[in-house]
Amino acid sequence: MKTNVLIFSVLFAVVSVFNFANAQNKKSKKAMNKKILFVVTSHDKKGNTNEPTGYYLGEVSHPWQVLHSAGYDIDFVSPKGGKAPVDGLNLEDAVNKEFWENKEYRAKIENTMKPSEVDPSKYAAIFYAGGHGTMWDFPDNTELQDIARKIYENNGIVSAVCHGPSALVNLKLSNGKYLVDGKKINAFTNEEETAVKLENVVPFLLENQLKERGAIFEKSGLWQNHVVADGRLITGQNPQSAKSVGEEILKQLKQK
Repeated sequence: MKTNVLIFSVLFAVVSVFNFANAQNKKSKKAMNKKILFVVTSHDKKGNTNEPTGYYLGEVSHPWQVLHSAGYDIDFVSPKGGKAPVDGLNLEDAVNKEFWENKEYRAKIENTMKPSEVDPSKYAAIFYAGGHGTMWDFPDNTELQDIARKIYENNGIVSAVCHGPSALVNLKLSNGKYLVDGKKINAFTNEEETAVKLENVVPFLLENQLKERGAIFEKSGLWQNHVVADGRLITGQNPQSAKSVGEEILKQLKQK
């Protein structure tokens, strides 16, 4: 009788430990799936013009509002880490104002992580915000490429808006193929770069470079909202597309 009680007690303890571990594992996975990594530039000058640039605030705030309101926790990383330079600081935009006055997220974007501090396994998606600064410090950053590749190959989402897709021009998967090769994609167009008179300032034209990498480039007219989703790759054309990129990310995350 005592032996049976002892066996039952041991089995009960084992099952309890298993159930606790399983619950913790599910909780950990749920927390991981609720995290998104936003990438912003560290570059603060437009080529040799000495004109200031940085990440474009609306391209951070509008996707942030969509995803944050849906319960996602957002972290920030930049090529150099620390305080990221901001452009387009228009606080008459209510969403910009909401983000800028949020103490938690204001602190995050003014104390961004370095790529070496990021654990890709924690994130369900990565989003590259635009701003002209990205054209100088996104394309050749191998650490950021490694983070995005791991997230994508772990069934995660890779997304970007405006000049943010500059991060994709040299991004290769483990099989050696460019991520954008053969995929429908969108970004700041040649016409838009010409319209802002920076076609001879940026190191390359983003539309052309993406096409050279095998991307199937889709676009609308100047400043039109245009978002392209090709599987788990989501891209938007310009600042006007930022909210829609956030909504498409959210849609795909819910489907997963």
